[in-house]
Amino acid sequence: MTGNRQQFDSVTSRTENEIGLLITKPRGYRLVKSLYLLGRVGALNTALIRESGAGPGADVLDIGCGPGDLVRAMGERVGPDGSVTGVDPSPRMIEYATARSSAGCRFEVRAAQDITAPDASYDLVTCTFVMHHIPEQHRRAAIAHMYRVLRPGGRLLLADTYPGGRLKAAVAIMSRFAAARAHDHAEDPVAAIDIRRYREDLRGAGFRTVDFTTVGSSTAMLLAVK
Repeated sequence: MTGNRQQFDSVTSRTENEIGLLITKPRGYRLVKSLYLLGRVGALNTALIRESGAGPGADVLDIGCGPGDLVRAMGERVGPDGSVTGVDPSPRMIEYATARSSAGCRFEVRAAQDITAPDASYDLVTCTFVMHHIPEQHRRAAIAHMYRVLRPGGRLLLADTYPGGRLKAAVAIMSRFAAARAHDHAEDPVAAIDIRRYREDLRGAGFRTVDFTTVGSSTAMLLAVK
């Protein structure tokens, strides 16, 4: 626990401009997300895992894991021969997720732009409902780390709220938990959560294919291959 405490102290001493806006209330975040998705969080996670192509034995990194729901679901998919690591800059989220961890899953306090995993460590990287939390000036660095830690042929899944349907209501609600708030306060919050804005950044980082698709009625994703 000493190591975790040192990580907590290091992260919490940094400013919002350095690591992004932290969500510090896991239960509140889960409630709001469940309300927005009409109780279908589990179904969405299942769909995202299916779209990611994750299979038994895969090693997965979930960036901005929050309370760890996707990590635990992914752990069931990759099975005992795989592994899932969740990272998040919020110590409270990591404490919450760690307390509910399952076999093959681990959690670490870390920001997306500070990933320290060795090169080519993972078959899949996921980053869902997170990119708009990362300060604008650090997003390309975060994407560079996502590319770096993937093995050749590995996949990156970026997902966020899809700008359509219940979007305006979602922005109003989720912004209270910083889930739809851009760090450039002059930026249109709808544009801030449009995952399509990262297509050129992914290509610039070296991903050879970048495909866009919608998942259900409220989520969209980019799936990129290294």
